Amino acid sequence: MAYERKNIEAMAAYIPGEQIDSPDIIKLNTNENPYPPSPMVNKALADCDVARLRQYPPPTAQNLQEAIAKKHGLNRDNVIVTNGGDELLRMAIATFAEASESIAVARPTYTLYKVLAAAHGCTLTSFELNENWEQPENYASLLNDSGAKMCFLVNPHAPSGTLTPIDRIAELADAFNGVLLLDEAYIDFVDPDVAYDSAQLLKDFDNLLILRTFSKGYSLAGLRMAYGLANPSLISPLMKTKDSYNTDLISQALALAAIEDQQYALKTWNKVRQERQHVTASLRQAGYIVPDSQSNFVLASVPDNQSAEDIYLALKKKGILVRYFKNEDRLDDKLRITIGTPEDNQRLLDALAAIQS
Repeated sequence: MAYERKNIEAMAAYIPGEQIDSPDIIKLNTNENPYPPSPMVNKALADCDVARLRQYPPPTAQNLQEAIAKKHGLNRDNVIVTNGGDELLRMAIATFAEASESIAVARPTYTLYKVLAAAHGCTLTSFELNENWEQPENYASLLNDSGAKMCFLVNPHAPSGTLTPIDRIAELADAFNGVLLLDEAYIDFVDPDVAYDSAQLLKDFDNLLILRTFSKGYSLAGLRMAYGLANPSLISPLMKTKDSYNTDLISQALALAAIEDQQYALKTWNKVRQERQHVTASLRQAGYIVPDSQSNFVLASVPDNQSAEDIYLALKKKGILVRYFKNEDRLDDKLRITIGTPEDNQRLLDALAAIQS
């Protein structure tokens, strides 16, 4: 006998990238930072008093809230701390969208959006990005005409790595009648010269919710910590739907140590940017089509006479994992490649050269 709700029975689960725990495997498939967390994180872990674990953690992660607010030039009531970015996505749907209402995305995009919408009983309305991975010119009108209650926009875009400019974000927030959730999971890897700062928009738009995570830029994917930035009118209802103690004491302490060591974080981001340039140029020279990326990965269309799936499998045999999106719209001929250390990247490029020869 089946006990699950009808919409859960009908939906498909999210399929994460392969996780193979082996020192011989180079993981360039799940967009992790190739460098370890700040040494201050290690110190914070060593300093944790296990006796305090008998008590509940601060329910809003107040110290971390204040550090996040300071970093972005905001107030504490502009910040909510969550157990990973996925929790914020789930909370946002539960808070701002009724079951059966529509959530809009521009495809292709992060496939978890579809899963979370279906789990809540919402419909997913999608609009295709153009050949340059940009939203349609009349995107806000399309969103409003569709009746979408929310729009999820990942920026830099996944899986292409392209960046929607800040003025375009402002236009969408201004024209859209619903909540615009700006998923900035990869924002730390954007070139500083771009001068991208979405937090400045919060003073003007009360329908903008920005997602940030410690998983990528701060090398804490295994910790599951993230946060949302928004006008207090959005943060307040989110506080109603979060778990009572949604982040644990140790995670709060480690995330606080990470965000306070901006000097270390900036060094790792710059290393990734430098290697991104090298990998992009090398792939293009080898015949791959690679759009400019502002993330910690690149999306590479394989040469016309080759198969993306065959290259993915050949790399896997050589102990290198990249992401292949089988049977997904516009992605069958592409590989998404996380930027690794210089050594990992060179091993990847050498393996690709050997496969092509």
